[in-house]
Amino acid sequence: MPVTSEAAATWTGSLTEGSGTVSFSSSHLGTFPLDWKARSEGSETTTTPEELIAAAHSSCFSMALSHALAGNGTPPERVDTTASVTFKPGTGITGSHLNVNASVPGLDAETFQRLAEEAKAGCPVSQALSGIEITLEATLA
Repeated sequence: MPVTSEAAATWTGSLTEGSGTVSFSSSHLGTFPLDWKARSEGSETTTTPEELIAAAHSSCFSMALSHALAGNGTPPERVDTTASVTFKPGTGITGSHLNVNASVPGLDAETFQRLAEEAKAGCPVSQALSGIEITLEATLA
């Protein structure tokens, strides 16, 4: 059965002078500020579309890798993933870098690398981001 998730954004003003908010409509987790300065220069208090994509990519990849590891007979104790999504003003989103560190008893590094690459390719968010470069750094704890 398909599941549809929703978020809603409101923007007022021009791109560079305006601002907005994004709300998680499905989960009701909150409403967060948006603005061009945060997107083009970075911010510790205002989110960006790229940060939201990074959240989606890191969580999807962690789930895909966990599933792959369990299917291999080596379920993980823990999977920690950071996704770093890069935005270049005037160009757009240029890439997503996945950095994963996992604790997987009884698994060798070569098999872990293979399963991590397969999870990267099979993750639905990776597939949705197929128009950008996706890189992976995977280490066993």
